[in-house]
Amino acid sequence: MRYEKGHKDATRQRIIDVASRQFREQGVAAVGLAGIMSDAGLTNGAFYAHFDSKEDLVRQVLSNAQRNQMWQAVADSDAEVESAIRSYLSADHRDNPGRGCPISALAAEIARHPKPTRKAFTGKLANIIEMIAARLGTGSERQRRRKAVAIYGLMVGTLQLARAVSDKRLSDEILQSGADEALALVGQGKK
Repeated sequence: MRYEKGHKDATRQRIIDVASRQFREQGVAAVGLAGIMSDAGLTNGAFYAHFDSKEDLVRQVLSNAQRNQMWQAVADSDAEVESAIRSYLSADHRDNPGRGCPISALAAEIARHPKPTRKAFTGKLANIIEMIAARLGTGSERQRRRKAVAIYGLMVGTLQLARAVSDKRLSDEILQSGADEALALVGQGKK
């Protein structure tokens, strides 16, 4: 059977999209290839035409993660970092990890993966840090980068804690406090 041009690329992207959502919702270890392929509307056997292993798929998910589009939009426009911080540290982002940031959803788990996977994660993280640093207005390049690292680390940790607690009021407080402190670091928050 002949497929249209681009069919293999489209199928590969569909697998990546399904895996990305499932990994962020459930964690890499909890997700099986059979579930990914089923949700993608494909057979298990089709997986190996696109990826060498589950670990290869994890690296591709990290490399293709879409959440940094928010940061790219901020970097490409005159938008303030404030809107990105508030979006990242929102109840909607907290409550919908499958559509959210793979960094915050997978950081603890990726730390235990092989070096090539951690390298893909590192590349994604470094890209986001550079986008944040580019939007910080004052200081040397080194100062902006250091501040961007602190801001993003604060944001990722805040989101992870807000997702982990069982008390919604405490979770909301964690999000608000994290956003306030990240904005203070940017220089746009309350003093």
